[in-house]
Amino acid sequence: MNQLFDHFTDDYLWLLVLLFIAGSIIVNKVLRLGMSKFFHLASEKMNTDITHYAFLKNAVSFIIFITTVGIIIYTVPALRNLSLTLFASAGIFAAILGFASQQAFSNIISGIFIVIFKPFRVGDLIRLDQNTAGTVEDITLRHTVIRNFENRRVIIPNSLISSQTIINSTILETKTCELAEFGISYGSDMDKAIAIIREEAENHPDLIDVRSEEDIENGVPKVIIRVLRWDESSVVLRASLWASESKLAFFLKCDLYYSVKKRFDAEGIEIPFPHRTVYMRESKKS
Repeated sequence: MNQLFDHFTDDYLWLLVLLFIAGSIIVNKVLRLGMSKFFHLASEKMNTDITHYAFLKNAVSFIIFITTVGIIIYTVPALRNLSLTLFASAGIFAAILGFASQQAFSNIISGIFIVIFKPFRVGDLIRLDQNTAGTVEDITLRHTVIRNFENRRVIIPNSLISSQTIINSTILETKTCELAEFGISYGSDMDKAIAIIREEAENHPDLIDVRSEEDIENGVPKVIIRVLRWDESSVVLRASLWASESKLAFFLKCDLYYSVKKRFDAEGIEIPFPHRTVYMRESKKS
């Protein structure tokens, strides 16, 4: 086989290399497209998680890439001789390769652990910190892709994301509770303020009822509002708002802040804000 390739001129060899590269790209595209269609249909019929399928597609692409590189090295005599020289000093080569690929292997192992233990899956809504939150789009061999609320992609290495604390809004169920706080003055009618907040919340279409039959029989309200604390200039009320998913719960809280403010203004419930009294002292005339 080596003699067969050695009879090719340099021009033909590089043409053959280009054909290998083009062929691997085409094979990779065809396989990923076919696997995507097959896995999509299979996940719908069997109601299974598509995270494993996405990871498998990335693994297949990696295998195709490694195989193509190996074929190219075997095909071109200059590269083949270079590889033999490198392998002759295998100890140094292994040390360099191990040092250079340490982080890469860490990402691959972390990606495998993510797929096995499922702290999050493709399609889950997760939050890592105050600045990183969104929907998981893909889990590759190296990194995880998150589409944030600005429709931008946040690409995080698997080794980094696997070591962080993750808030997953959809891992078991999607319904979410948002806590909305309202401050009213000490002179305002607290019972009236609570009634306004509850009425505005119950009129919102995204609010869901999470009470059990026993709660309903015992007269537990649909929206629970508690006096949270006494601040310097206000009594703080907190309402628990339930929605079918995290995004709708956020919209519910935002809409409630708007409608409650208008109702407070119309019905004389004061929302306190800091006041300062400034004394101006006149300078003494000499």
